[in-house]
Amino acid sequence: MIRLLAPAAGESFLDLTVGCGGHAAAIAERIGAEGRIVGIDRDPDALELARTALVGRGPVLLRGSFGELGSLRRSLPVPAFDLVLADLGVSSLQLDSESRGFGFRREGPLDMRMDPTVGSSAEEYVNHTEVGELARVIAEYGEERHARRVADEIVRARRGRTIRTTVELAELVRRVVPRRRADAIDPATRTFQAIRIAVNGELDALDHLLAHFDPLLLPGGRFAVISYHSLEDRRVKLAFRSRGGEGDHELLTPRAIRPTSAEVARNPRSRSARLRVIARRGGGRRDTDETRVDRARRGAARSRPRTHGK
Repeated sequence: MIRLLAPAAGESFLDLTVGCGGHAAAIAERIGAEGRIVGIDRDPDALELARTALVGRGPVLLRGSFGELGSLRRSLPVPAFDLVLADLGVSSLQLDSESRGFGFRREGPLDMRMDPTVGSSAEEYVNHTEVGELARVIAEYGEERHARRVADEIVRARRGRTIRTTVELAELVRRVVPRRRADAIDPATRTFQAIRIAVNGELDALDHLLAHFDPLLLPGGRFAVISYHSLEDRRVKLAFRSRGGEGDHELLTPRAIRPTSAEVARNPRSRSARLRVIARRGGGRRDTDETRVDRARRGAARSRPRTHGK
C-alpha cells in the first residue's frame, strides 16, 4: 500500500477511516515533518487511540463519515490532498471489544454501530425489521443462500423474547444454516456482515465516496481503497475503471492487489483485503505530475500491499 501511494516528503495525506492510526503513522514517516496528516473516523474511541499513535505528528483528527463529503469538506483544514485512503474494514478496536457487538465469539450487546452514539443499533434492527426486508438484506449484503430461512428464524425467536446479544443471534443463524465441511467460516458470519452493513449504511456511504472523491485529490494525487468483500470491491473496481478511462485519471491497479502469505501470517484479518489505487492527472504542486504518478506506477508494478491496520 505504501509503495502504491508513493508518499513523498512534504505531501499531504487524508485518511478517511483513520481507526487507531496504523496507516496514518506509516505514511507520516514518509511525508516527514513538513507533511500534513488529516484523519477522519466515525468512532470517537478510535480517534483517541489515533491521537496517541500520531503524537508529535501534528495531525488534525475529525469525527465524521466519508458518506457525507459535503459537510466533511467544510471541516477540513485544506480542500484537497496528495494522498487519500479509505480502508473499509472494521477496525481491530471494534472487533476485539465485545461491548461493540461486531463479533460473536464472546457475548456482547447487539450494537454494531461504527459511531455508538448515532442511529439505531443492530438490536433494534433485528427485532423490528419485517421479515421480507430482513431476508433481502441478509441475501444481498451477506450473500447468504439461506437468507429467508435465517429471517424466518429471527422473527420466530423474537415473538417470544427480544434478541439482545451477539451470541443469541449467532446461535439462531447456526440452527438453520448448515455448515459445509469445506466452509472455513462460521455460518453466522454472513448474517452479521449483512446486518452491520445495513445498520451503518456502509454501501450507500461507499457509493457516495466513489461518486464524489475527485475534489479531495490535488493534481497528481493518489486515492487508495482497501475493501474486504465482493460487494465493496465490485463497486470500487467499476468506479475506478470508469474514471480511469476518462483521461483525467489513471488506474494504477488494473487488478486488485492482495496481501502476501507473509502479510496474512502477520495479520490474519488481512486475508480478504483487496487494494485498488487511482491517480488524478494534471499539473503537479511539488513535483511534476509525471514524476509523482510515475513513482506510484512503479510502486504498483513491484509491490503488494502491506496491511498496517487501522
